[in-house]
Amino acid sequence: MKLTMSSLSYFFIVVTLFIIPFFGCCANAQLSPNFYARTCPSLPTIVRNAMSQAVASEARMGASILRLFFHDCFVNGCDASILLDDTATFTGEKDAFPNQNSVRGFEVIDTIKTRVETACNATVSCADILALASRDGVVLLGGTSWTVALGRRDARTASQSDANNQLPSPFDNLATLISSFSAKGLTASDLTALSGGHTIGQSQCSLFKNRIYNETNIDPGFATTRKATCPASGGDTNLAPFDITPTRFDNNYYKALVARRGLLHSDQELFNSGSQDALVTTYSNNPAAFSRDFAAAMAKMGAISPLTGTNGEIRKNCRLVN
Repeated sequence: MKLTMSSLSYFFIVVTLFIIPFFGCCANAQLSPNFYARTCPSLPTIVRNAMSQAVASEARMGASILRLFFHDCFVNGCDASILLDDTATFTGEKDAFPNQNSVRGFEVIDTIKTRVETACNATVSCADILALASRDGVVLLGGTSWTVALGRRDARTASQSDANNQLPSPFDNLATLISSFSAKGLTASDLTALSGGHTIGQSQCSLFKNRIYNETNIDPGFATTRKATCPASGGDTNLAPFDITPTRFDNNYYKALVARRGLLHSDQELFNSGSQDALVTTYSNNPAAFSRDFAAAMAKMGAISPLTGTNGEIRKNCRLVN
């Protein structure tokens, strides 16, 4: 998806979860918040300082890194495969349709990796750096914190076809979205909570043009406002925010859905006389409930099919296999 943040594009009052249980397919006892406590104790500080600088320079970067993590985890697990550049003999995921000219923040991850390598050579995976950076970006924009389990290793390969097929689309209906998340061990409630990542960031006109010109479950005033910068013809890369506070992590995304001001078709599907209406209404009225559930769902998503033990590798450069 060509979103600034996912579809989770699919993607906080501080609520720290000290212990996050992992369920179903996502369980992996080898991940631990203390994985680098002895081998790279400065890791959390290095990541947080770099993200502080990145978000101070461009607040949107918090959303971009969160979306980058989502797009990584949804394609064969949280293994940093999305970070690999194409080479003459290798085609990665960056030019898959949902990512092409859309996912961003690679340079921020490069900066963090360089600093981490200086402090702890050949120790910390790019996958773990991305997991930590996504959490810190959310916190820096006012969102909740969560405990990030660590110990992922980096993939030696990537799949453009899997990225094309496994990432949810901004044009999906609710049933398709629920199915996509279920395939990753995530529930419909997880879908609704994780979609709240769209409370930060922006989307490209091409992805919501059909909604504002042709759909009927939309507030007319909102459609008119969006049409001002998203013409019926052209302007496909023009950006618009998902809600009225795109650089603050809050529950305004859900308030927008209740008001029929969801930017993407897939956003409004969460509140369209379907199974998620009640939960969206809860989140629109209860930011603490959203923060709690978002944190738990992010920890759960971060445990999708990690490479651990001797699988994968610790890349020296996040863009290239060793």
